[in-house]
Parts: sequence; structure tokens; C-alpha cells
Amino acid sequence: MGTLPEGQYQFQENNMKRLAVVAAIAAGIAMPAAAMTEAECDALWRKADANSDGTLNDAEAARYLAALRVHNRTIPADGRITAATFKQACLADDFKTTAVDPQAPLKGANSFTEGQAKDRAVAAGFASVSELKKDEDGIWRGTATLDGKSTSVAVDYKGNVVAQTP
Repeated sequence: MGTLPEGQYQFQENNMKRLAVVAAIAAGIAMPAAAMTEAECDALWRKADANSDGTLNDAEAARYLAALRVHNRTIPADGRITAATFKQACLADDFKTTAVDPQAPLKGANSFTEGQAKDRAVAAGFASVSELKKDEDGIWRGTATLDGKSTSVAVDYKGNVVAQTP
């Protein structure tokens, strides 16, 4: 085998570099985020099951039922979540907290219904979410409580949920 002329060698080297960059990007896109572990799910269950009765119902269940609806999961007919159902959903990352875009809430065409926007807020930890109104920027806005304090809440078209100072 002979050596390649300098121009063709440079062309092949550049193509190899491009291929390596494309492969690295594709691998990053194809790699899912780390799923919640059994230990993380067990810890989350202990926190959620505040009265330690082995099921989530009423106020205990609200956040997790909302998260199940957000992820299009089947909701238990009785509105109660057992430890087994919780763990299955948790391991599927239905309860995993997602990062909020630092620029949120973002303007854009919002296809969420009011109920879907409310579910996103409740799943993010807000309680007592008021009637939400969609503004001219496509952002659902209302009031809620977070960590026991009244706050304004906004849900944008990407599903980002943020507390805002009134």
C-alpha cells in the first residue's frame, strides 16, 4: 500500500473527525438520563406515605396521581396508590423531578388544557392550585402554595413549572 497524497489524507482525516463528533453526539442523545434507583424510590415512598399506612390516599396521593396523569399512566379507580404501584411508577421515572429551563416560563403556543397544566403544577409539588388562566404569551398562570407558602405559579408550553413572586 502506498501513501495518500497530502490533500486526500487531510480529506480523510477531516471526515474521520466529523464521524467521531457525530457518533459522540448521537451517543449522548441516545443515552437516557439515569433512572431512579430502588433505594431512591424506597426513600421517596417513605416520605410520601406520611402516616405509614402502606397506601397513599387523599392529600398524600394528590402529587403522585397528578404525575401519573402527566405520564399517561392508568390511575387507580379508588384513587389510592399502593407501595407496589408507587414503586413501579417510580422506577419508570414517573416521579422524577425534571430540570426547569432557566429562562422559564417560556412564551409559546401552549396546547395544554387547564387540567393538564394544573397536573403539572401539582406533580411539581404545588398544592391548592387555583383556577389557571392562559395569558397572551401562552403561559398558564395562577396561585398555589409551595412548602406551605402562597405563591404565583406559571406553566409554560414545554411543561416547565415555576413559582413567581407576585
